[in-house]
Amino acid sequence: MSARRIVLVFALVLTSADGPAGRLRVLAQIEPGEWELHEQGSHAAPKRICMTDPDILVQYQHNAMRCARFVVEDQPMSATVTYDCRGSGRGRTVIRASTTRAIHVETQGIAFGAPFETSFNGQRIGACGARVR
Repeated sequence: MSARRIVLVFALVLTSADGPAGRLRVLAQIEPGEWELHEQGSHAAPKRICMTDPDILVQYQHNAMRCARFVVEDQPMSATVTYDCRGSGRGRTVIRASTTRAIHVETQGIAFGAPFETSFNGQRIGACGARVR
């Protein structure tokens, strides 16, 4: 395979997770709404987020950055993605959905020169902005 063809194939893979046609299958299973994220091993209160787009789970530590992604695995209920945020770090994320309202995320990498490793369980608790008991 020529070097030019390898570069073209690699570029297609990197962009395949961006855009509607390349959306990870597990992300399509996850219901948007208000979610509680419980970090494993932590005694802190769960973090509540309004998740309008489950794609934020892929780059949880680099959430507002445009990063090059490489999809390692894309299954209906799980996915593994590595990503590189030029100059800001990189990471590897595994997302598993046991149902449309229950997830497990493992992410690790380097963010702004410091290592990170986080695992959390997420549970959908309702619609965004709704009063939650």
